[in-house]
Amino acid sequence: MSCGLGAAILILILLKLQPNESPVNVDELKKELEIRHQKVEEREITLEQAEQDLEQLKKQLAALAGESDNLTESIADFKSRTDEKIAEIKTVTEEIVKKPPLQKNDPVENDQGGEEEYLLGLKVEGQRIAFLIDTSASMTDEKLLDIIGRKIGSDVDKKRGPKWQRTIRIVKWLANRIPKSSRARFIGFNETAFAIGPSGWFTGSDANAIQSIFQRIETIVPTGATNLEAVLETVNGHSEAPTNYYVVTDGLPTAGTSNFASLNPFSKCNALFGQSTTISGECRLRLFQHTVKKHGVHQGRPVNVILLPLEGDPKAAPAYWNWSYATNGLLISPAASWP
Repeated sequence: MSCGLGAAILILILLKLQPNESPVNVDELKKELEIRHQKVEEREITLEQAEQDLEQLKKQLAALAGESDNLTESIADFKSRTDEKIAEIKTVTEEIVKKPPLQKNDPVENDQGGEEEYLLGLKVEGQRIAFLIDTSASMTDEKLLDIIGRKIGSDVDKKRGPKWQRTIRIVKWLANRIPKSSRARFIGFNETAFAIGPSGWFTGSDANAIQSIFQRIETIVPTGATNLEAVLETVNGHSEAPTNYYVVTDGLPTAGTSNFASLNPFSKCNALFGQSTTISGECRLRLFQHTVKKHGVHQGRPVNVILLPLEGDPKAAPAYWNWSYATNGLLISPAASWP
């Protein structure tokens, strides 16, 4: 009995001496929890930034894709236009190859370039073609002071005038384009009218006739007044009148016939009758209008005018345009580089 009691007492003593459990440190747990929460927030921020970067990359990729599409379209368009140009060049090359060479009986070969008439709208054509070439003093230069200087200079100086040299090139340009089946005449005019080359009609296939025109135009000295009536009377007085006219000039006429003295519009135009050395622009216009009305308007006979520049004659262009328009012809004032 005493032994059992002793064992119980021992057990109680041992239980009494058992150490208590360690107390929980709440502050430590809170601190650790805050650290972990902060790490979570940092990771969320990092994730959000990564998502934003990804979205930006997607936008950049889409923009690059659009630029790529545009570039592809540009390349395709450029290739298409290049193919068109290559086709045009091929067509022109084939036409050049097919073009027959000059034959021995062809007129003098043209050294002025290609078929510029298609650019100008001017084409030499007609059954009987009259070329009327102004050879007056003003055909040497464009500026009045330069023209006056040439007038008092030598014949060599007059022939060297830039506008006259251009006129020579125009004559050759026209002569080289006369159709072989057509007949033609070149007539110069200042105070009077005269033949340039053959005095009568010649065919476009007559190389000797065209060569004689080239030689004759080189010898002409531009001088004197401009009498448009004289050349129209000459060319229209021929037994076979022209069907087409090509006039190379730089302005309105400055001389006419004495028969105009009886007409009231010319009562004050003394220069027309040798009573003065100058003529007003108004008188020149009246003279032109009367000359054209009397000699120069024919239905079905086109008048084509190549009007070269001249200082101080602003009424020339509209006057010549009216004349060419009334005859279904053409007026051109070509660029300085032509022909």
